[in-house]
Amino acid sequence: MTAQDIRNAYLKFFEERGHQVIPRALLVPQNDPTTLFTGSGMQPLIPYLLGEPHPKGTRLVDSQTCLRAQDIEEVGDNRHTTFFEMLGNWSLGDYFKKEQLSWFFEFLTDTVGLDPNRLYVTTFIGDEANGIPRDDESADIWEELFASKGIDANTVEIGSEDDGYKKGMQDGRIFYYDASKNWWCRAGKIDQMPAGEPGGPDSEVFYEFEHIEHDTKWGELCHPNCDCGRFMEIGNSVFMEYIKTKNGFDKLPKQNVDFGGGLERIAAASLNSSDVFRISLLGPIIEALQKLSGKDYESNTNAMRVIADHLRAATFLAVDGVVPSNKEQGYVMRRLVRRAIRFAFDLGIEQNFLEHIVPVIADLYKDDFPEVAENRDKVIAVLMREEKVFRQTLRAGVKELSKLSEGGLTGAEVFKLYDTYGFPVELSVEEAYKQDITVSLSWREEFDTLMKEQRERSQTAAKGTFKGGLGGQTMQHKKYHTATHLMYQALRDVLGSHVIQRGSNITEERLRFDFSHPEKVNPEQLQEVEEIVNKQISKDLKVSYEEFPTRVAVDEKGALGQFGDRYGDTVKVYKMIADNEDQPFSFEICGGPHVEHTLQLFEDNKKFKIIKEEASSAGIRRIKAVLI
Repeated sequence: MTAQDIRNAYLKFFEERGHQVIPRALLVPQNDPTTLFTGSGMQPLIPYLLGEPHPKGTRLVDSQTCLRAQDIEEVGDNRHTTFFEMLGNWSLGDYFKKEQLSWFFEFLTDTVGLDPNRLYVTTFIGDEANGIPRDDESADIWEELFASKGIDANTVEIGSEDDGYKKGMQDGRIFYYDASKNWWCRAGKIDQMPAGEPGGPDSEVFYEFEHIEHDTKWGELCHPNCDCGRFMEIGNSVFMEYIKTKNGFDKLPKQNVDFGGGLERIAAASLNSSDVFRISLLGPIIEALQKLSGKDYESNTNAMRVIADHLRAATFLAVDGVVPSNKEQGYVMRRLVRRAIRFAFDLGIEQNFLEHIVPVIADLYKDDFPEVAENRDKVIAVLMREEKVFRQTLRAGVKELSKLSEGGLTGAEVFKLYDTYGFPVELSVEEAYKQDITVSLSWREEFDTLMKEQRERSQTAAKGTFKGGLGGQTMQHKKYHTATHLMYQALRDVLGSHVIQRGSNITEERLRFDFSHPEKVNPEQLQEVEEIVNKQISKDLKVSYEEFPTRVAVDEKGALGQFGDRYGDTVKVYKMIADNEDQPFSFEICGGPHVEHTLQLFEDNKKFKIIKEEASSAGIRRIKAVLI
């Protein structure tokens, strides 16, 4: 099966079992200040896993595109990618372990056709200190499932990952690991969970590739969670059944299932190839690179893998409305594109290669994701423009390099050229030799040291930025979220109906709102927007929502929709209306959270105030506002 076949078969499989197919969320989360990107399949579903009812019911399934920018330096091996698809199914207080594990096993073995003899599973060993028993129920279910295929599945107690390297496989098929491997919670570690936080044990499925010997550099003995490449995790079922209390853990009144399986990894397993870059969603990109460069993949695996991954990620970012810039998501997008161009130099591709590669990527997804087909030409134009800009940057880097002719080229200067100008490292050295500039013998060591220091700074800064999860649930978030609705309508009243939301970011300190408008908003217009918002707040508008079929909400009711959101069949529409008025001031599709009455925004004698208006990108303006 191709990856495309597997994706469609998965959605159909769970749809036949009562699940509603929901559309993918954007790569850029709306109104979630805790993360730059959607980094997991469950991230957009967190409010519903915490108890909020989903418009489509209690059984859901999707294929969610994800991006993890923190993995950018790992790309180049056989399995890491910054962009990936996560197949997901959820039970919101409906079915539980028996159905979930049985269905996934059936899908892998009977639908995809994986050899059950190559599958190994893990489950939770328990946590005596927190009074949580080991998950024997999942182990028993797995034992029955393997027996149905004629496999005698032995259970083995491992413990930690380090224990695994000491104990090894022990002829096991079902492995018990501790909370560091088989427990899910947003805090990451069970001992760091705050009161009120949900969590639970999980059960992972691993595929064993043939003909891969254990590499002892990872540890003495191999086990399913080993990094040697013999095993690859292809799916994880989280059983969210506990909630942390002041006194320990209690059972949740409703138990949820949160499953995530890597599409690319399942596709690689179906090929029995440990190289995910050979699957049908990446292989054609590699083939195009080989044709364009005249070089083969086997001799240039690192460069071709980086290019294929980075341009695939950049393509979907462009589809979701991101443009290269020096800020936030745009900065990551720019870095991905420029890294791809840098590695293209290794292949001898020195110009205009995006116009050949990006259409290949777009065509791989256009049939299954309509938004890719709709934005194909725009995406190609955006990325080609960035390549043109970077070529000019390269020329600036060459000019800067020529100034170093007297002192020679050191690692510090190579780092400056790379970090400031985006100038490829290898190209710096090559150009120096061309210009007869002396190159320090220790340049690489010095450069690597500076890069390591920068990476450590970035990782430290990213701990809070990339962790993902639920954000914007405090009262301050609710106030700013409500104010955003009011300001959106006020902007349309003042500037015109061409104003469309292009993104937002809300913290406890302020709101930030991007919208379409061709020119700077003048001070008089900003003051008028402020006055409208404050007037509406003072009316103490009642805030409530109703659920409508999407077409009814948009076409018949006239509800505003946030830019880029892709809705299912049913949506929530929030209404803000005064008691003595017939028409709501704001009527907008949204997922919350909000206050119940707008006068709550004026608590502690606060008022709505716009503090900054600026350009975000071409044709897009950005406003920052506060309650002070």
